Amino acid sequence: MGIRNKKRQVRRRLDSKTLDAQFIHEVRHGLNCSPFEAEAVLDVIKEIYFPFLDQQPIKAPPGKVTLIAVNADEPAGKPVVECEKQNVCLTVHRGSEDDRILQEHGPAGFRQSRIPDICQEALSQGALLTREDLAYRVFFVSPRTISRDLNILSHKWIICHKRYVEGKSPDQIARETYHSLQSVDRYLGQFDRARHCRHQGLSAIETAHILDCSLSLVETYLQMDKELVGENA
Repeated sequence: MGIRNKKRQVRRRLDSKTLDAQFIHEVRHGLNCSPFEAEAVLDVIKEIYFPFLDQQPIKAPPGKVTLIAVNADEPAGKPVVECEKQNVCLTVHRGSEDDRILQEHGPAGFRQSRIPDICQEALSQGALLTREDLAYRVFFVSPRTISRDLNILSHKWIICHKRYVEGKSPDQIARETYHSLQSVDRYLGQFDRARHCRHQGLSAIETAHILDCSLSLVETYLQMDKELVGENA
C-alpha cells in the first residue's frame, strides 16, 4: 500500500476547481469523451478562439472574488474531483467596516468575522466552501489557520450553550473547554450585550455600532441566541 501524499491530494482537489477542469468535466459527461479527448477539445478551442477574444479581463467589483466551488447538492463523502462545480462571487472585504476590524483585531479577527458570512454567501448561490477554498482562494493562509479560526467560532457557540442551556458557571465552562476564565467571560459578555440590544428592539446594524464590533459578529451571536432559546424552550 502506497503512502498518501496529502499535499498532492490537496493540489488535485484545488485543480478540480478551475475553468479548465469545469470545461473538461462538462465535455466528458456531456459528450461521453475520455479525459484525453476532452483535454484535446479544450486545447483546440484555446488555440482557435482565444487569440480573437478580448484580452482585457472582466473586473470584479472592489472587495469581491470569483471562484469555483462544489455544488451544494452534491452528497457528503463524494470525492471533490468528481463533484459538480459552479462559479460563485463572494464579498471578502466590505470597505471601511472591515478596515476597522483589521486595525483593531488583526487578520485573525478579520477572518473570523468574515468566514460565516462568506460561507453563507456561497450557500445562497448554491455552493459549499471547503477549508481549502477559504485558505488558498480567499484568505491566502494555511488550512491549519482556517481550522483554528473555525475552532474559535465553534468554541463561542459551545461556551454560550454551556452557560445558557446547561446552566454551568464560567469557572466550570473554563475547565471543561480548556479556556481561560478571561476568554470565557469575554465571549459571554459579548453575547450578553448583543442579546440585550436585541431585546431593546435594536437592529443588528445598530447593535454593531453601539458595541463597536463587526456586523458579522453581532449576527453570529443573534443567530446563536435564536438557536439556544429554541433548545431551552
